[in-house]
Amino acid sequence: MARRFLFVLGSSRRGGNTELLARRAAEQLPGDVEQRWIHLAEHPLPDFEDRRHADGVSDGDGPLPEHENITLLRDAALAATDLVIASPLYWYSVSAQTKRYLDHWAAWLRIPGVDFRATMAGRTLWGVTALATEAEVAEPLIGTLNNTAAYMGMRFGGVLLGIGDKPGEVLSDTDALARAKTFFAGEAPLARFPGRD
Repeated sequence: MARRFLFVLGSSRRGGNTELLARRAAEQLPGDVEQRWIHLAEHPLPDFEDRRHADGVSDGDGPLPEHENITLLRDAALAATDLVIASPLYWYSVSAQTKRYLDHWAAWLRIPGVDFRATMAGRTLWGVTALATEAEVAEPLIGTLNNTAAYMGMRFGGVLLGIGDKPGEVLSDTDALARAKTFFAGEAPLARFPGRD
């Protein structure tokens, strides 16, 4: 299967440090690899509503409300072989837009005939983030993405971290730019929950 990358940008603004770093990494992909970039701020999702066990609905089997941005983002994920979550580090984890996007995955798991989890299994989840301080504080963000991949049976390519606070500052992080050159190379291992064999 030809590789198709979906870059899900979780920043509230265009051209931020996280996006700049993601684009540097994407520049290294072969020319025949399809790339699709979606800014969550330009395709806002409604608040996620957990409908499990509500109003007599058994395990969420009732009809789910549709929304054009939900459909667009779900279909884009299903079409991708590689999904890149590019979210700035906000309060030690992913941005609110990114968290809302991942929350909607819970609903997509329960749509009859979509087989979201089975379709995503074996595909690769990657992360890119920029932060203003030491990389250690990004552990909750890395854990969120790793555990998401593990639950879905996906491969996890890790998270490309860059230091950058002011606009464009990540482009001065020579270590991050060097890692970006090979970040998407090779095959990522299947994700595992920490502490489990």
